[in-house]
Amino acid sequence: MKFQTIEPSYTSKDGCRLVWQGIDEDDTDVVILNKEELDKLVELLKQDKTGEVELEDQTSFIRINSDVIQFSLSNHRLLEAKTTTIQEQVLEFAKIPHDPQYVYIGSKEFYPSVWIRDDSKEQRDMPQKPKQSLIQAILSSEPEKIRQDLSPTDLFRVFATRRSTRKFDKTKVEDWKIDKILSAADVAPTAGNFQGFQVFLIKNKKTKEALVEAANKQPYVNAPVVLVFCTDPARVNLKFPPDILEKFSLQDATIAASFSLLAASGVGLSTIWIGMFDEEKVKKILGTDLRPSSILCIGYPDKKKPPKSRRKLKELIKVIE
Repeated sequence: MKFQTIEPSYTSKDGCRLVWQGIDEDDTDVVILNKEELDKLVELLKQDKTGEVELEDQTSFIRINSDVIQFSLSNHRLLEAKTTTIQEQVLEFAKIPHDPQYVYIGSKEFYPSVWIRDDSKEQRDMPQKPKQSLIQAILSSEPEKIRQDLSPTDLFRVFATRRSTRKFDKTKVEDWKIDKILSAADVAPTAGNFQGFQVFLIKNKKTKEALVEAANKQPYVNAPVVLVFCTDPARVNLKFPPDILEKFSLQDATIAASFSLLAASGVGLSTIWIGMFDEEKVKKILGTDLRPSSILCIGYPDKKKPPKSRRKLKELIKVIE
């Protein structure tokens, strides 16, 4: 991965998005910083200092060395970029004048430029489970228990602990969390990578109240964060009949909403997916001709719910040999 650019955040003028680009066009990675994190990074870069910026989740860090900056993120691969490149773009983004300086790279720097984590010993010491075929696993499976060694943001823990909520706390959702949720929608897979959908972030109180009425008077639609996902088949530039493009667009919007739902759970929020609403009323409220596919209501749950038991995989999955 190669550091590419710095961009404004989706929801706030104060934060930023640091973007890495891989070999393939679709291979990108993004680090989102809130205002406080960006300010700390700017301060260190402005003074040509080495140091460390702790991110809001308290398990991720930015380690600034004289030649390389490392982004060590929880449950994520290590991202690196040349300090001079990050410094130039970040200070330009923050509109801070800076004269590049020649620095001496000493061998005793506190923050090493390159480090390699050796996982081989850990893997050797782990007990090996007997191999089992996929079919055997499905037919013998019970509802999976949540592994306690997984961190709160691990994807499989998010899957297992996610619960819908119909009563939200009044606590304001932080902008950096909304940014992560919208970023998840942005990277969701879409037909031909044309992103045949549009997301409406509803902040206006009266608009939320109007959506409650349009959504069969479901009161929890008036949540701290409300996202309305709409199809936009005109964006899908593929040579197929209109009904197929509509189908692709609906799938795009649905997958994007699903990614956002999981991202919300991953940052400690709860959600409720709304599928019952008057489409024409929602279109009028939003002032759009785009067809709404779902409303995603997000916030801190009024009460945490334990994971709900599910049926056995062998009842869910039919194996065709």
